[in-house]
Amino acid sequence: MIEIVGVVLAGYVALCVLVFAAQRSLVFPAPKIGRMPRAPLDVVWVSPETPMIFRPARAGAPVVVHFHGNGEQIADATWLADLVEAPGAGFAAIEYPGYGLAAASGEPSEEALLDAAERGLSHLVDELGVARERLVLSGHSLGTGIAVEMARRGWGARVLLLSPYTSLPDVGARVFPFLPVRLLMRDRFDSAARAPEVRAPVLIVHGAHDELIPASLGRALSTRFPQARFVEIAEAHHNDLPSFVEVRDEVRRFLAEDGAARSTPPARP
Repeated sequence: MIEIVGVVLAGYVALCVLVFAAQRSLVFPAPKIGRMPRAPLDVVWVSPETPMIFRPARAGAPVVVHFHGNGEQIADATWLADLVEAPGAGFAAIEYPGYGLAAASGEPSEEALLDAAERGLSHLVDELGVARERLVLSGHSLGTGIAVEMARRGWGARVLLLSPYTSLPDVGARVFPFLPVRLLMRDRFDSAARAPEVRAPVLIVHGAHDELIPASLGRALSTRFPQARFVEIAEAHHNDLPSFVEVRDEVRRFLAEDGAARSTPPARP
């Protein structure tokens, strides 16, 4: 009996070691073949390592800065660029290290993704002349953690979160309930802890049938922000939010609300 317990315990420890070693390939299943976005979106190089797609806004309109999901690349964000084009909003999407057009720029990690995001936002303001008060941060899935941290740092007059989570360990613990995920995870993207410091208005949109990140996590996250509205889409899953007219209407309404392009976000520390 003792021998059996020892074998089982050794196997469990080996599984934990394997998951710990492989976790970044699970968290960041990065596309290695880069695709160019269709016109009229241009690729701007923030640095030799960081590409960003960009379309300027019409006078007075906001610029939506999007952070995509963990299995996507910036070319996959054109649906949102198309959605916000009608009201005249500009659009930008910053690529992650190790992804798509930035596949050769290093390995993805929470620190690396946040660094690329900050450099991209600074480039929009300092080099492309976008007023800070006209930036609207957007994120989907993994990218919501980036949007929340950038907002915590003072970027963005508004924040749009599609299918967000409270933290990556919270998501991982649901996927691997038999493993000590909260102890093993290196990249935590703890949005719940960061949310109370976000002073910008937040809109959270979540599918009721999200099979990857339960809507309960999005709802729980919404309670952590000083200003947040949670919208649950009854028939939606994780990756089909753009197909619902309710989502498109909510996004356009959020951009059009008073202050979407006029309120001044707090200065960065």
